Amino acid sequence: MPQVLVVDDEPLLRRQVSEILGHYGFGAILEADDGLRALEIVRHQEVMLVIMDLVMPGLDGITVAEKISTIRKIPVILLTATADATTIERARLAGIMNFIIKPVQAEQLLVAVDLAIHQFVELASLREEVEKLRGTLETRKLVDRAKGILMKRGMDEASAFRRLQKLAMDKRKSLREVAEAILLAEE
Repeated sequence: MPQVLVVDDEPLLRRQVSEILGHYGFGAILEADDGLRALEIVRHQEVMLVIMDLVMPGLDGITVAEKISTIRKIPVILLTATADATTIERARLAGIMNFIIKPVQAEQLLVAVDLAIHQFVELASLREEVEKLRGTLETRKLVDRAKGILMKRGMDEASAFRRLQKLAMDKRKSLREVAEAILLAEE
């Protein structure tokens, strides 16, 4: 069941946001009154969204968002009374997905939640694709280097590639593993 964390040092605002989110359909709404407690919850609970005040005792909301991003990748929405350029830039660099200017309106909160979740899913998909492409590129580089070694031994490029493919099939290894083995043997 999807859980959301609401972090604010004002109990009335926390309750208001929690009630709005309860009507939205979140299964469990967790609450914290400061940034340190929020970090503890994120470490031990499966939270899918954090809605947090900017100004809190101890750590401010942007600092907490930065720390959350080192624990787990989840979208964060910031609640604030003002949105000056410096704060917006810090929030952007911290990965904040959206801002809500107080006082909180139900419609505004729900739109911010929808946008933050949508943007987060798209961003996660792009990150996954980038990692996959990095792996593919690295494999390609290794295979090209291994082909180069085989070509130095007298094979043409097509034959060297076929040799790598055959070794991979015969050994039931990936092309990358075979290329790494050839490069290791050459050292």
